[in-house]
Amino acid sequence: MEEVCEGKDFSFPSHEEKIITFWSEIKAFETQLERTKGLPEYVFYDGPPFATGLPHYGHILAGTIKDIVTRYQTMTGHHVTRRFGWDCHGLPVENEIDKKLGIKRRDEVLKLGIDKYNEECRGIVTRYVEEWEKVVVRVGRWIDFKNDYKTMDLKFMESVWWVFSKLFEKGLVYQGFKVMPYSTGCKTVLSNFEVQQNYKDVPDPEIMVSFPIVDDPHNASFVAWTTTPWTLPSNLALCVNGNFDYIKVRNKYTGKVYVVAECRLSALPIEKPKSTASGSAGDSKMSNSKTKSGKAENLMDSYDLLEKVKGNELVNKKYEPLFNYFMEFSDTAFRVVADDYVTDDSGTGIVHCAPAFGEEDYRVCIENQILSKENLIVAVDEDGCFIGKITDFSGRYVKDADKDIIEAVKAKGKLVKSGSFMHSYPFCWRSDTPLIYRAVPSWFIRVEELKEQLLENNKQTYWVPDYVKEKRFHNWLENARDWAVSRSRFWGTPLPVWISDDGEELIVMDSIAKLEKLSGVKVFDLHRHNIDHITIPSSRGPEFGVLRRVEDVFDCWFESGSMPYAYIHYPFENVELFEKNFPGHFVAEGLDQTRGWFYTLMVLSTALFGKPAFKNLICNGLVLAEDGKKMSKSLKNYPSPMDVINDYGADALRLYLINSPVVRAETLRFKKEGVFNVVKDVFLPWYNAYRFLVQNAKRLEVEGLAPFTPIDSATLQDSSNVLDQWINSATQSLVHFVRQEMNAYRLYTVVPYLLKFLDNLTNIYVRFNRKRLKGRTGEEDCRTALSTLYNVLLISCKVMAPFTPFFSEGLYQNLRRVCTGSEESIHYCSFPQVEGERDERIEQSVARMMTIIDLARNIRERHNKPLKSPLREMIVVHPDVDFLDDIAGKLKEYVLEELNVRSLVPCNNTLKYASLRAEPEFSVLGKRLGKSMGVVAKEVKAMSQKDILEFEKAGEVTVASHCLKLSDIKVVREFKRPDGLSDKEVDAAGDGDVLVILDLRLDESLYEAGVAREVVNRIQKLRKKVGLEPTDAVEVYFESLDEDKSISQQVLNSQELYIRDAIGSPLLSSTLMPPHAVVLGEESFHDISKLSFAIYLARPALVFKSDAILSLYGGNTKSAHGLETYLLSRDHSNLKSEFQLGDGKITVETIEGLPSVNVVLGEHVFLTVGDSILRSKSG
Repeated sequence: MEEVCEGKDFSFPSHEEKIITFWSEIKAFETQLERTKGLPEYVFYDGPPFATGLPHYGHILAGTIKDIVTRYQTMTGHHVTRRFGWDCHGLPVENEIDKKLGIKRRDEVLKLGIDKYNEECRGIVTRYVEEWEKVVVRVGRWIDFKNDYKTMDLKFMESVWWVFSKLFEKGLVYQGFKVMPYSTGCKTVLSNFEVQQNYKDVPDPEIMVSFPIVDDPHNASFVAWTTTPWTLPSNLALCVNGNFDYIKVRNKYTGKVYVVAECRLSALPIEKPKSTASGSAGDSKMSNSKTKSGKAENLMDSYDLLEKVKGNELVNKKYEPLFNYFMEFSDTAFRVVADDYVTDDSGTGIVHCAPAFGEEDYRVCIENQILSKENLIVAVDEDGCFIGKITDFSGRYVKDADKDIIEAVKAKGKLVKSGSFMHSYPFCWRSDTPLIYRAVPSWFIRVEELKEQLLENNKQTYWVPDYVKEKRFHNWLENARDWAVSRSRFWGTPLPVWISDDGEELIVMDSIAKLEKLSGVKVFDLHRHNIDHITIPSSRGPEFGVLRRVEDVFDCWFESGSMPYAYIHYPFENVELFEKNFPGHFVAEGLDQTRGWFYTLMVLSTALFGKPAFKNLICNGLVLAEDGKKMSKSLKNYPSPMDVINDYGADALRLYLINSPVVRAETLRFKKEGVFNVVKDVFLPWYNAYRFLVQNAKRLEVEGLAPFTPIDSATLQDSSNVLDQWINSATQSLVHFVRQEMNAYRLYTVVPYLLKFLDNLTNIYVRFNRKRLKGRTGEEDCRTALSTLYNVLLISCKVMAPFTPFFSEGLYQNLRRVCTGSEESIHYCSFPQVEGERDERIEQSVARMMTIIDLARNIRERHNKPLKSPLREMIVVHPDVDFLDDIAGKLKEYVLEELNVRSLVPCNNTLKYASLRAEPEFSVLGKRLGKSMGVVAKEVKAMSQKDILEFEKAGEVTVASHCLKLSDIKVVREFKRPDGLSDKEVDAAGDGDVLVILDLRLDESLYEAGVAREVVNRIQKLRKKVGLEPTDAVEVYFESLDEDKSISQQVLNSQELYIRDAIGSPLLSSTLMPPHAVVLGEESFHDISKLSFAIYLARPALVFKSDAILSLYGGNTKSAHGLETYLLSRDHSNLKSEFQLGDGKITVETIEGLPSVNVVLGEHVFLTVGDSILRSKSG
């Protein structure tokens, strides 16, 4: 394996760039697809984005989810075709061109020419394709851009025609006249689900208008309330609720008589005489019906009640028209009708009806014969301006005309009340202009007929999270309306409908071939400007003329909903591929698509095949700016995705997004700091564990041992080391868990588990095994530990490969160097299988061990007892005898060393050191028990210690007829301190069923061990300070700076083995440092456990046995000195290697003028001062 740099010097972004180059060189994605070609197909539908804008975090999030799932499915034995798609038609594109060309009205497009307009649209569709590909590739997503699909492609559009024709054949298509949400900015109808995408809180006018009743004896007027004054010129009726009570009241001061619903009387203004100083007594003043104090005034002080009738009694009463633009309808219009849609929660209980601009208005007026569908006049044109018939406001944009219409009403003396209010109002999601409701002719899909089947098909799908399916999507389907799929626009797939001038003959094309056959015209493109001129001779004969195509194009949502068929040109191609793999296996998009793409996929697949379009779905939430607002380019309230990637890497961004609430369809406030934390908390520890492996594998070679080759995993399973057993089992548990959760598409459970595993690998296995990994427990044990770490890193890299494709690949490429027969890329590897038996007991014991260690650390921190200070004893109290056996047996050495405690005492008598009490978990039980909570809580708190122990053993208890589980009751263990001891002498900490007790009393016998820890700590810090690698060999010298040097010498003597074990070499007296030693660093320390000393780090220095060397040359001092000078000039590591190769002996024959001699290690020279000292002690 190649050596690797320190974590602080490792650039994750630069490393990822190299991996991208590597993938490109080996054609990794293409090769993966080729290698998996014969495997079962896993069909993934990629929802097409618009290429008219740049990708943002929402795209990166959805793309990452898709990439993780498809990589995983490939690794588990599937062939996964991944083709990028582009939404090319519709409002987003037209809106861009309208801005570019300054187009504001429909007639301007016609004047320019549909051909020129459409080609302008075609020209910008792929404007940002290169930028998209750059970002998608950089994020690590593998998807085919070369073989992409576009909704403007001829084949795609032909399949859309086929979809529509099949719906038509099934009787699910009709042409209707409906009041629909209409965008004046984009000059087109919007679907109900499009309306939901852009609501804003805006102020709008609210007015009350009087409509004088014809032939009323009191000259009364109906009062209606509206927030759309621009609809008043089109008023044709007033609607009441037949079941409400209506009253006729006269204002005592003005004499005006009004009719309103009794329950809405409070909405009327209170008119009082002005004071004489302000004007004549006849003038009146408008005021609200509520005083500043908020209390309603007694309206009947201002009004006299004249009559009270039921709403039904008002039906057919005529009133005077507000305007005279529609007097031709006088015979049937300008009268009262009744309907239950009128409510009593706002207004006056009387609704003004303008049938062309309100869905209910239209229905009520048609049902009551106010007018017929045929003679409906829409007084507002496609641009949202009044037509010439509305003479006073002709050509005015409706919203701009509101103020003038209110003034006109006031001038007629019909304005009862005016004001404004804030409310949530829909805006066009593309042009950002306010929507209006407008009657338009449209082609509809009969979705309401499919409702039951849609609900049934929804049950057959699997969603993550499931509540989006069960609530949000289910509710949307329950309230599904017929879908207007036509748009009176230009750039889109044209409706394949040809109709005769008399409307008697209609043909729907299901293919290009059919159109060519019937028209005799060769078709090369299906956009409007290339087919609108094509006519079809009438089958009834020449005298009936020709059939012409209707002008409309498809809603672009119809195209994206047709994607499962159209992207593979079904049914014209790929019939077997489609029919074997439909419904598709997987889709993933944002929460907003529950009313968008997910909905249209479901509607069309249900209508065509009676099936859902997909089996599995992941729905993500929205990524917001850090301030909780929507990410906005203009506000610049979020960092550029590429900036974040260039700073921290794509893997870190991927993991940050996936390990957040956004994968559970909740919102995420994006924080750049969060991505940095992923690098700090996940990747650096993971990298350091990997680097530790590489360093110590290389160390074997440096020390002249055989190069590292990993032991096979089957042999490793038999390791006698408890932590090897634990990490092997934990790795198998990881594989089992990730497979289980990924098969259930629960990404949000996978990532936390993965992160916990990596944390355990670095902070338990590597940390507790440093001696073994560094070779201090023997070569065989070292190779076993290194091989275990290698195997775990290799498996975890494969498990993580779908999530972090770059980092996993980088580690794998180095790891595979010592493994013959490995795949060229980690992404060609199969996902790991569970091998061997998992040891759940040891996994649980190690987890509990870490709990014990954390509890003991907490006690130390509470009492300001640093880990360097040894303690005499700890007691671990737990009811599980098996766990106590483990903790006092094979795990004992790790606990004692980590906590620096001399002895560990297990205890399974849970009441010896603690008293128990039970507390009800109110947060869990409150909602469930309701009024019974008080009784249950009282009985739970009264449980005896015996009751609690029995409850813990049984796992449940019945309290006041309620069965309570372990999660319902919190068992609190309160420490019983032994008599005669204070909390400063003995203290405890507990968590659940475990209690840790530490003896904190000072013990002079532990003093020397504490000093030794302090010395080792200072040595390790000095190593880091001078920039040494863990594998860099140095000799460490100690110099006492105290007058009385005997104390420090005593410590060094008594703790010699511990210090040598901790630093990997003997701690040498500074008096032994040779004059030729090269000092790398030195530092003095004062008052450390009442001692002062200096530490020196020096390169390993040769120690000569002068007498023995002198004898090599027959006592010739000059020759002996020449040999010593020569040996000192040699590179130390090379010299060491030569001695190892020569089995402790080298021949020196290169010194000019001196005879050849054999130099023996240990006889003539030592490689280090430490070797010399150890030999002298053993000799």
